[in-house]
Amino acid sequence: MYNRVREQTILFISVVKWIFLSSIVGAIVGLATTIFLKTLNWSVAGASSLPYYFLALPPAMALSVAITKYLAPDAEGHGTEKVIEAIHTNFGRIKLIVAPVKFITTILTVAAGGSVGKEGPCAQIGGSLSSCLADLFRFDDNDRRKLVICGISAGFASVFGTPIAGAIFGVEVLFVGQILYDVLLPSFVAGVMAFEVSAALGVTYFHDPIKFVPMFSEYFFIKVIIAGIFFGLCSFLLVEVLGLGKSLSEKIKVWEPVKAFAAGAVLVCLALVFSTRYLGLGLETIQSNLSGQVSVWYSFLIKMVFTSLTLGFGGSGGIITPIFFIGSTAGALFARLFGLDAATFAALGFVSLLAGSANTPIAASIMAVELFGPVVAPYATIACIISFLMTGHRSVYPSQILSIKKSQSIQVQTGEIMENLTVAFKPRGKSITGFVSRMARAVKDKIDKRRPGV
Repeated sequence: MYNRVREQTILFISVVKWIFLSSIVGAIVGLATTIFLKTLNWSVAGASSLPYYFLALPPAMALSVAITKYLAPDAEGHGTEKVIEAIHTNFGRIKLIVAPVKFITTILTVAAGGSVGKEGPCAQIGGSLSSCLADLFRFDDNDRRKLVICGISAGFASVFGTPIAGAIFGVEVLFVGQILYDVLLPSFVAGVMAFEVSAALGVTYFHDPIKFVPMFSEYFFIKVIIAGIFFGLCSFLLVEVLGLGKSLSEKIKVWEPVKAFAAGAVLVCLALVFSTRYLGLGLETIQSNLSGQVSVWYSFLIKMVFTSLTLGFGGSGGIITPIFFIGSTAGALFARLFGLDAATFAALGFVSLLAGSANTPIAASIMAVELFGPVVAPYATIACIISFLMTGHRSVYPSQILSIKKSQSIQVQTGEIMENLTVAFKPRGKSITGFVSRMARAVKDKIDKRRPGV
């Protein structure tokens, strides 16, 4: 009996402790996110009111890279990735200087037209402040790690106004195929607190319940499945295009600010050729697609190129907002091809690209409900899971750790970070993939026998 009472007492103390700590983290991150978002909105509004404002992109990217390189190298990239890396390699230790550096460099990049998002910086700012709080109270490594994960959840929740999806995102994004249940309570509390603080301070959010979703039918369900496959292939392509941008940057052996200036100049030329709609956050295009309008068919491809050049060559900002742009435009294109409701499939693409490219199908499915209403939930969930599977063993966050194989016929080493994975194929004898593999081998053998000299 004594041990039972002792167990319950310890658990009670733990619950109270983490509600208190995560509430503090949520309030701090909510306040920091509000300051960041209001400053960003003011900067973007001021810059975009000027004709040809994007001509400032080359020097803005060069300055952003220089500030990051010499003041806080840990602040490079799209934010969330660096927080994931810090959690896995250093128990979430993030220097405090990362917060102001990320704040400044992201505003420079986005205001000048860099194709990035706003959630990554908030996650990194939240992670930096959470790590500083842990140091202030001299927490051990495990508690620091929990607090920093709370910072990710709070940042995501307060940026997009999705407290439940934000909480799940923080505990789902670290591992592919695993959720950290020990951080679930503090992540929820931090996410809700950050959202409420930001909303109370005047941050407004986009919520657009879907007004038209057909009644369930086998025919429509099959279309949703096909859409999930399409979104998964788009996620696959996005990850590959981002990788190409990074590889290209690494091959150019010049001073980083010079590379960033050149990439900014290329982006200016591309904007003049295609459109300025692919610069910056692209919120107008996202909202227009979600309201039923359809962009030009290649919009999602061009946005991938803009984002890859911006992030690959040192621009500062997040990756999720570009993912939403790519997903909504790809969804609207799919709807046009099959004669479907554009708004519905833009919403499905919006969340499915997140599920696939970030390997967060649960957070993306919940986000669909929070943003678009419960009527879309069953379809969004199916599309998100299929997209997650079709993307394969790759991610926009290379520091994620793989916990599952997405197919038993694919050989990968679980427990490795995504960036280091080596994929091999070993079809099982009695599986469908094994049958297809044998048939393909038989066809290949017949073709080889018919070749002269073979």
